[in-house]
Amino acid sequence: MTDANWSVPETEVLAGVRDVLESDLRGVLATIIDVEGSAYRRPGAKMVIPEDGEGVGHITAGCLEDEIQGIAGEVLEAGEPRVETYDLRPDGESDVWGLGVGCNGVIEILLEPLDDSYRRVVDAHDGGEDVGVVTVIDADDSETVGARAYYDPETDEFSLGEGFPAALAESVRETTRGLTERGRSDSFDVDGVTVFVDGVAAPDELVVVGTGHDVGPMAEIGSQADFRVTVIGFRGANAKAERFPDADDVRSTSPAQIHEAYDFDSNTYVVVATHNFIDDRLAVDELLQTDVPYVGLMGPRERFEEMVEEFENEGRTFTESELDRLYTPVGLDLGGGSPYEIALSIVAEVVAVSNDRDPGHLREREGRIHDRVELTPE
Repeated sequence: MTDANWSVPETEVLAGVRDVLESDLRGVLATIIDVEGSAYRRPGAKMVIPEDGEGVGHITAGCLEDEIQGIAGEVLEAGEPRVETYDLRPDGESDVWGLGVGCNGVIEILLEPLDDSYRRVVDAHDGGEDVGVVTVIDADDSETVGARAYYDPETDEFSLGEGFPAALAESVRETTRGLTERGRSDSFDVDGVTVFVDGVAAPDELVVVGTGHDVGPMAEIGSQADFRVTVIGFRGANAKAERFPDADDVRSTSPAQIHEAYDFDSNTYVVVATHNFIDDRLAVDELLQTDVPYVGLMGPRERFEEMVEEFENEGRTFTESELDRLYTPVGLDLGGGSPYEIALSIVAEVVAVSNDRDPGHLREREGRIHDRVELTPE
């Protein structure tokens, strides 16, 4: 597979699933369902393989993608799901390309022929909704293997696919609820059946307020980091979709009405980059009255201190909670000064905040890089 197909964000993988479902072609979805030890990706990572083309997405650092693409043809021919296990530890049993790749972990991958039942997953994702997908991986009743149920976190209800036992859905309800809320995935045994619960979370929203030349790199990098990117401008002539091809949406409004132009919620992260003191000031005031967890403001610290003084002169003071959500100067201290380096530092900070992480060197982090899911099946 090509580097371009390998390095796409998860949103494009699900778009690839939709392309298969809406065509006359068949395809296979490969999903990591379990990891023992260390691996490049965690459970829930996906790759879609159309029968007439290269795979889209990645489940390892490139170690297994070609291998999985080859097996996909066998899965299509059999018409049944299949689980493959790869021991990628230096002394493990799997020997990819004749060499131990040394990922230091054991990976289980589910390969399943794509059918129209998966459409409700891509529909939910496209609609900005979370969904939990429960798939039977192993059971004494072979006809149950591959059966699927869908969990709606809004109603706390399951929609059962053909062959999925209603009693099993009740047994996994609490665990499915927790994984879906966190957008996490894992497999476990319950009632003598092995299930894989895939919490498919809608992408978080990154809103960039401004239409200057520095907005384009932020939109591009934000999109590659799997945010749904919206650019909001205050000057209609500059708020044009063709100026920001990597943004999912481009809108125009005024600073005082910004809350009317967009539904800001707790899954929205905002960077204010108008480079206009008055526009920035009005936008920040409006945004801090919403539920957004992050408002990044471009500009030096002294500029914000001047802004605070003007607010205080008008009787507007910031609460501790508001200041905790306000990041200025925006971005991580990476030391770069080019537009893309600045954009990278800003998006990296947003990623850290969205994952509830204090950014730092991984070599200084104690324990595992990726958080593990602690399951307590009923």
